[in-house]
Amino acid sequence: MQPRSWWQVPEQTVLVARAAFPDGSLAMSARDELGEVFGDEQFAQAFGVRGAPAESPGALALVTALQYVDYAAYRVI
Repeated sequence: MQPRSWWQVPEQTVLVARAAFPDGSLAMSARDELGEVFGDEQFAQAFGVRGAPAESPGALALVTALQYVDYAAYRVI
């Protein structure tokens, strides 16, 4: 695995997201307030040295955490 530094959101994506969510969203707030939550370096030992590069494990961990929070927020107990 080749760890990547925090990626930039394309400007067009920022414009569309701000138009769609003028008050923001949980994901937008997490990125704006926290920055990089899960760095790829934290996952380096879990990956081999051969094979095709995968998606950023840090980004996938953040998406998984946000999905859980979204699910928990709407779950009826």
